[in-house]
Amino acid sequence: MSKVEIPVFSMTSKKSNKIERNIKSSARFSVAPMMDWTDRHCRYFHRQFTNKSLLYTEMVAAAALVRGKAYHLLDYSIEEHPLALQIGGSDPIELAEAAAIGEALGYDEINLNVGCPSDRVQSGSFGAVLMKNPKLVASCCEAMKKSTSADITVKCRIGVDDQDPEQILPEFLNHIYSSGVRRVIIHARKAILNGLSPKENRVIPQLDYEIVFKMKEKFPNLHISLNGGVTNLSVAQQLLAKGVDGVMIGRTAYQQPTQVLSEVDRKIFGEEAISSPFDIAEQMRPYLKEHCDKGGKPHQVIRHMNGLFFGLPGAKTWRQYLSNISLHKNIDFYDEALAAVSKSTNKSAA
Repeated sequence: MSKVEIPVFSMTSKKSNKIERNIKSSARFSVAPMMDWTDRHCRYFHRQFTNKSLLYTEMVAAAALVRGKAYHLLDYSIEEHPLALQIGGSDPIELAEAAAIGEALGYDEINLNVGCPSDRVQSGSFGAVLMKNPKLVASCCEAMKKSTSADITVKCRIGVDDQDPEQILPEFLNHIYSSGVRRVIIHARKAILNGLSPKENRVIPQLDYEIVFKMKEKFPNLHISLNGGVTNLSVAQQLLAKGVDGVMIGRTAYQQPTQVLSEVDRKIFGEEAISSPFDIAEQMRPYLKEHCDKGGKPHQVIRHMNGLFFGLPGAKTWRQYLSNISLHKNIDFYDEALAAVSKSTNKSAA
C-alpha cells in the first residue's frame, strides 16, 4: 500500500483532540448515514440533542479520498464525536488507504457501505451489489483492518434481488467475521437492484426483523445493529430487548429530531439530560453565526433544522423563516424566527 498523504494541519488538529471513546457502547443507538443529509452541519445539530449516540457521515467514495484527495469531505467539528466515517468502494488497497486517512483525521470508526442500492453506486461496483461477492467484502475488510487501528464495521442488507437471505446472509456474515470485523449494521430489507429506485428500496422490500434476530443467535460474538423501518424510540427499545445489540434510525431522526433524539440519552443510555427545542436553537446560534462570519451561507446549516419544532406550536412559522432565503441577509432572521415560535408557543399555552 502506498504511503497515505494527508495535510499535516488537518491530521494534527483532529488527532490532538481525539480521546478514547467506547464506540461499542455508543453503537447501542446510532443515526444512519444518509446521502445529502448527514453532512457536518447536520451532525453538529444532532449532537446537541444526544451526547452518547453514534453519528455517521454521508458515504464518501474511497476513490475521492485516495485519488481525488478530497479531504474537505471529511471536515467535522470535534463536538461531533463519537463519529464514524462511512466509505464506499470495492478495491481493497484503495479502501485500506481511505480507512487510514479517516483514522488519521480522527474518526472513531470506519464503516464499509454494502447496502446502498443506487445506480451510481452499482456502476462503481460497490454498495449493495457487493452482497453478491462476500469474499471480496472480506478481503476489503481485512485490508482496512491492517491499515488502521480504528474499528472497521460493515453496513449491509439481508440480501439482494433473488438471493435467499436465510442462505446467503449467514455466509456473508461468516466471511466478514473471519476477516476480523466484530460489528455490523443490518438493514432488514433486501435491495432490489433492478426495478426499484433507492427511495423505493427503503419502503417496498418487506422488512424481516426475524432473520436479524436469527443472525444474532448464530453469531453471538458479533455486535449486530438493526436498521430499517424503526421510527421511534419505543420500537428501538423493544428491538433491543429482543436481543440485538444496537438500533439505527435514519429519516425519522432527521425529520423529527426533537421527538427522537432528545430522548435517546435517557431512554437508551440511562442519562437524564433532556434539552428542549428552544435550548437546541440557542445552542446552534453561535455555530450558525461562526459559519456565516466565515463566509458560509445560512441555508447550509439551517436546512437540517426544519424539523426542530415538528408537531409543536409554531412549527410552520419556524419552517417559513428558515426556508425564506430572502430573509437570510444576516443572523437577525434566526432570532426573529425563534421569537415568533416562542410567541406561538405562549399563545397556545394561554
